[in-house]
Amino acid sequence: MTIRAKVTGIGHYLPEHVVPNAEFEKTLDTSDEWIRSRSGIERRHFAAEGETTSDLATNAAMAALGDAGLTPADLDGIVVATSTPDLTFPSAATMVQARLGMERGFAFDIQAVCAGFVYGLANANALIVSGTAKRIMVIGAETFSRILDWNDRSTCVLFGDGAGALILEASEGDGTKEDRGVLSVDIHSDGRFRDLLYVDGGVSTNSIGHLRMEGKEVFRHAVAKLAATATTAMEKAGVTTDEIDWIVPHQANIRIITGTAKKLGLPMEQVIVTVQDHGNTSAASIPMALSVGKAEGRIKPGDVVITEAIGGGLAWGAVLLRW
Repeated sequence: MTIRAKVTGIGHYLPEHVVPNAEFEKTLDTSDEWIRSRSGIERRHFAAEGETTSDLATNAAMAALGDAGLTPADLDGIVVATSTPDLTFPSAATMVQARLGMERGFAFDIQAVCAGFVYGLANANALIVSGTAKRIMVIGAETFSRILDWNDRSTCVLFGDGAGALILEASEGDGTKEDRGVLSVDIHSDGRFRDLLYVDGGVSTNSIGHLRMEGKEVFRHAVAKLAATATTAMEKAGVTTDEIDWIVPHQANIRIITGTAKKLGLPMEQVIVTVQDHGNTSAASIPMALSVGKAEGRIKPGDVVITEAIGGGLAWGAVLLRW
């Protein structure tokens, strides 16, 4: 018998305020056509004034619990992947824990920027496989609108806010690729590339800071590293591309998404794409795309799904699972 971490619930939440590309034409030298052609983004959601990352995360958590038919008391832990927490401390995860009325278990944040949800899944999977916990909610939640430089048209048009939550539960398997649940994990980082994508401020530098990105260099690293980590994850599980039902990538940029799919030899018909509606929501993008894919009836029980992401650090990785 092998313990697998199986998906039992999924949900997401988007702030009410929708910002179409045309909104940026009022203040920047840009256009709807320019943004669409370079990123595939048509609109994104921004959190309202006073609406925090933990607010978004809590709403997504409630949606996932409803999907699973569970209550907060059924959870052993909460892991929130975010680079934009409400406060320096305590963690956004403990705030979600309190708002859900969950008085047991553990809660902590994890920070790997856009790769955060993959890292969160990797950690939750390890905790479940080790027997430390039986049921963990992993949430990706971000309010990137709080760290954007509104004068930098190369970055501020790309990002949005939102949250997605997924529940993993211990399940017995045979130890084969036919098991439902997480089949393999592959994660990496290389701090030599920190200057390609970062925020130029923080607590110990006594400054707020804004997001900075070398777009061309990030693109160059992204396609190669994402295809490589997805391939490694498949090799670890003994799964071939012919057995993949869906790629659910980090929704950063349509060119990165299509480039990675092409490098893997998989058609875009097998890729869940939400970047046009959500923009780049960092750690929230994969769980939100998974939630949309399930809600639309595309991702079904038994489907083999590969998720992959890359973000500041650089940090990147992939998780392969059978839904």
